[in-house]
Amino acid sequence: MMYQERIYRHHVCSPSLSSFRVAVKETDLHIQAGRILEKETTASIITHRNEIETCIERYPDILTSLSPIRIKAPLPRIIREMFSAGEKANVGPMAAVAGAVAEHVCRDLLSFSDQVIVENGGDIFLKVDHPVTIGIFAGASPLSMKIGLKINHPGEPFSICTSSGTIGHSLSFGKSDAVCIVASSGALADAAATSVGNRVSSEKDIRHALSFGQTIEGVKGICIIKNCATGFWGDLEVARL
Repeated sequence: MMYQERIYRHHVCSPSLSSFRVAVKETDLHIQAGRILEKETTASIITHRNEIETCIERYPDILTSLSPIRIKAPLPRIIREMFSAGEKANVGPMAAVAGAVAEHVCRDLLSFSDQVIVENGGDIFLKVDHPVTIGIFAGASPLSMKIGLKINHPGEPFSICTSSGTIGHSLSFGKSDAVCIVASSGALADAAATSVGNRVSSEKDIRHALSFGQTIEGVKGICIIKNCATGFWGDLEVARL
């Protein structure tokens, strides 16, 4: 499969950091850190992919379930976090995989750099020492890459994950152009973005979806875009790009 440029990339405003890309199989990460860490990133991706792939081979329901599942057996931390996030957001564990990988790779790279931003298909986990503005790619919406979320959490690791029913390859039962979730956990932000996005088929669904998202334990901020309509809640600030 030919690599397709992800045009939403490079819209995390951290000019002081070095940028690079690492891809292993389906995992395609864009990294910003204090220095180029390609070897370290590759090793981290392989470690966590192996953990996930081994569990899927042993328990195939992990890959296919669209609702929360439980397995009474010792599991790697990344899988446990995916299960917990799926249960809180009422979705299957794979709805949390991209955010979980972004977080675990970011935390691994923090051993080599004080500041790291990891983007995995629109799902971001980061720790930086300054406010960041993250552009929102919302497909055909007139607001796509016109607005961003400014978040001021210096020194605090956090995640912002995006789900869409109109762009990308991820499964969504809704038709939102973009649903962004801010949380401390990458797995939770990813699962919650999917769950909230499933509830947005038209502009009139935004209010209900925002109310639902607020009930998910651990969600700190929500942004929903459908066509020209928007909804916001929580710990975030909207910025013009």
